[in-house]
Amino acid sequence: MVYPENIEIKLGFDKVRELLADQCQGILGRQLIDKMEFHNDYETIASLTEQTAEFKKLIETGQSPPESYYFDVAPYLAKASIVNNFLTEEEFYDVKRSLDTLYQTLRVIRRQPKEEFPRLQTMCKDIEVPYEVIQDIERVIDDKGQMRSNASPELRKIRQAIVRTQVTLRKKLVSIVEGLRKNDYLRSDVDTTVREGRMVVPIKTEYRKQLKGIVHDTSSTGQTIFIEPEAIVDLNNDIKQFMHQERFEIVRILTDLTTFLRPHLYTLKYAYEFLAQVDFIRAKARFAIKLNAINPNFQKRALIDWQNAYHPLLYLSYKKQGKTVLPNTLFLDGNQRILLISGPNAGGKSVLLKTVGLLQYMFQSGLLIPVQEGSKIGIFDQLFIDIGDEQSIDNDLSTYSSHLYNMKKFLIAGNKRTLALIDEFGTGTEPQVGASIAEAILEEFEKQRMYAVITTHYANLKFMAEKSQFIVNGAMRYDVDKLEPLFKLEIGKPGSSFALEIAKKIGLPSDVIKSAHSKLGGEQLEVERLLRQLEKQRSNLDREQTNLRKQGLEVDKLLRENQALKDDLKKNKQKYMQEAKNEAQALLQKANQRIENTIRTIKEQQADKQITKSARKDLDNLQDELNKVEYESKEKQLPKNDEEMIRYVDTEIKQGDFVQIKGQTAVAEVLSIKNKDALLRIGSLKTTVKMNRLQKVDEKILPTSITGNMNASNSSSSNSGSTLHNKVLHFSPDLDVRGKRAEEVNPIVTEFMDDAVMLSQKSLRILHGKGEGVLRQVVRDALRQYPQVQSIKDEHADRGGAGVTLVALR
Repeated sequence: MVYPENIEIKLGFDKVRELLADQCQGILGRQLIDKMEFHNDYETIASLTEQTAEFKKLIETGQSPPESYYFDVAPYLAKASIVNNFLTEEEFYDVKRSLDTLYQTLRVIRRQPKEEFPRLQTMCKDIEVPYEVIQDIERVIDDKGQMRSNASPELRKIRQAIVRTQVTLRKKLVSIVEGLRKNDYLRSDVDTTVREGRMVVPIKTEYRKQLKGIVHDTSSTGQTIFIEPEAIVDLNNDIKQFMHQERFEIVRILTDLTTFLRPHLYTLKYAYEFLAQVDFIRAKARFAIKLNAINPNFQKRALIDWQNAYHPLLYLSYKKQGKTVLPNTLFLDGNQRILLISGPNAGGKSVLLKTVGLLQYMFQSGLLIPVQEGSKIGIFDQLFIDIGDEQSIDNDLSTYSSHLYNMKKFLIAGNKRTLALIDEFGTGTEPQVGASIAEAILEEFEKQRMYAVITTHYANLKFMAEKSQFIVNGAMRYDVDKLEPLFKLEIGKPGSSFALEIAKKIGLPSDVIKSAHSKLGGEQLEVERLLRQLEKQRSNLDREQTNLRKQGLEVDKLLRENQALKDDLKKNKQKYMQEAKNEAQALLQKANQRIENTIRTIKEQQADKQITKSARKDLDNLQDELNKVEYESKEKQLPKNDEEMIRYVDTEIKQGDFVQIKGQTAVAEVLSIKNKDALLRIGSLKTTVKMNRLQKVDEKILPTSITGNMNASNSSSSNSGSTLHNKVLHFSPDLDVRGKRAEEVNPIVTEFMDDAVMLSQKSLRILHGKGEGVLRQVVRDALRQYPQVQSIKDEHADRGGAGVTLVALR
């Protein structure tokens, strides 16, 4: 229940409705805006506000459904429900476009995570869009809302006939017009035009008899006559007839399409109700974005716990003016149910009161409200307000009588779930009596455990609040030095009206002010003096807090600068380490180039076995040098605390274990073991080391900074220094190229032969299969490029014959 009936106008909710309607895309959403109402059911409010919050999230993440074609097609559906009725092309076009919007809207919502958008998902759960209806309309109606020529074979045939006839008619007209123009019988500005759906020629009135035909019209000046030449009458008649046939066929097609639509009308009606809801919710979400509004933590009990709340209409007005509205923090619960706000006039008391009423009304109508994250809001069964003047000549009510009438209503209907908002409590009559009546009413509010926000100037009410367990004083802040309102609420202390100070500021004669001062009672003067002193102390405290905040900001700035210096040092350290790593990589690349050059020299110079062995020894020396560089690099990169965490275990070393080389600090992974040698990987480097030089490391306590490095990708650039060792370990004298394409085989055989020559292999075996002999020929052509090849022959017939090539190297 809300009171009075015009509560929306008094709070400004009528203007909120107007702003919401501006956000709607169609009449359906605006109709739902008009139907909004204040709810006191928890689940209803939760559903409405959560739907809005979810849609707001869709908009803010750029996933908002389509915003066009929210047509009201209810009249079309009603029309289609009548047998033998048919929808027009324009009406079907509207239905088709709105169904497209509906279909796309459902797709957008349904693809969202259900746990993040439960309310919207529930809304569209049972909604169906018969896509065959969209397809059937598209088959008949084009993108401009016109009937397609291929909607039926008969329609195509008729329209083709119309076009042919129009072409013939135009040709004849051109001939007629040219003859008339030569004799200057025509109007100079127009050749032909249309009257009553028939092609006519505009001819000067004085030459009427120069053209045989039917007169259809005369110009307003009487200087031009529009004649249908006799030569084209039959053609015009044909076109007219074809157009009648065309219209008849269009009506037939539309009637069939309407008949097809009719069984889906109930489903469509339900779907369009959903589309109206989408338009309505989107409007609320867009309005919330304009206000920076949120969905506060909703409680089932009566509660107001708002951080930095502000009046939404004032916020929007100030925003246009480039000004900022000051927010306020409010708190009412079961232990602090009534807030009594005092302070000077024009200090913001009434605005704050309306803010409380409007925000609570908005939220219980399903809207989000402009408060800070972390705020909480409860639910009130009743919202009563007494704001403004309700005097009435008809009811013989004065201003004060109207206030008392409202208080009577409040006391009769009020309970522990009622929120009452009263502006200038007790005014409008003799102050002493008004103050007494106000205090008595406030006592009744307290007995009935009502919630209330009340503005007043009465000192007796301020004293009552100080003594009461459930009433709290609040003051609108005032700058006592500048004599200006600060529009900020402070809870816990009463405020002064600063009446004498304001009178002095606006220029009231000093004698009047002195007289007024002397007429005040001593007790009242003392109260006002204490309140002013309190306000001054608050101002001084504010200044001190401002200075402390500034100092805190400076400290934060220094801390950030200090952290930035630390980050720079860390960054530079990483930079130097990266430079060292880059130098090592460059050395590895250089080494790989030397390996390739050596291979090329062996091939080109047809080196003998001694030269090959010498080259291999040179490369092995280079490999040892690279290993040393890599070990040193790894030792430098290993953090000190990682080294201290390494522990050795005295168990058998197996493939996959982590080890250290005696005398070194780098940790390596065992890739494989062959006889008494182990193939190790240290970062991007692979090397072979004797087993008796290794110490096994306990990998259970091995730092991830070490084991993680073992999982780095084994790219060609990072492994160039270990290429020779890998080839020695993994080279096989057998090569199988069966199933390869001819263009793939040549590079495979070339690489195979390069490795074989470098490793001083003596005999090789290449399997290529017989087939048509193509791969066999490719293989042998590649082998003949190597002077190191001593002989090439087929394998024994029992072991593959011509499908295998045997190669002997010098």
